Amino acid sequence: MKKMNYQITIDAPVDHVFKTMLDKETYKKWTAAFNPTSDFEGSWEKGAKIYFIGINKDGEKEGMVAEIADHIPNKYISIRHYGILNKGKEITEGPAVEDWAGSFENYTFEDLGSKTLLKIDLDTNEEYLDYFDETWPKALQILKEISEK
Repeated sequence: MKKMNYQITIDAPVDHVFKTMLDKETYKKWTAAFNPTSDFEGSWEKGAKIYFIGINKDGEKEGMVAEIADHIPNKYISIRHYGILNKGKEITEGPAVEDWAGSFENYTFEDLGSKTLLKIDLDTNEEYLDYFDETWPKALQILKEISEK
């Protein structure tokens, strides 16, 4: 696994950025950079299962199965990925998940007064390095724009 890091300063208070990042409708907007049908099902509460999903070209739901490893409101979210959703079925072991199962995606929110420094740290494999380097900055720019409205 490779560690990747991204960050952005957003001209909005931390509580607003935190809410904008996680609320259902605004989540779909900023994560559209990864997949135009991006969505989530589940809860952001610590210990909860959450699905990060989209609709594939065949109209079927697919995506990631994860657990919220930690959640400190307005400060930190940690997501532990452990499976995939394929045609409505969870796959949590075997070749489809063994290269990245147990990877983390962490969000740290630093209060800069009227601004927020958002830091993203994530684990990934070689296959996604270029994709994430291209897509994460786009997603964070969208989050910045919708948070600053």
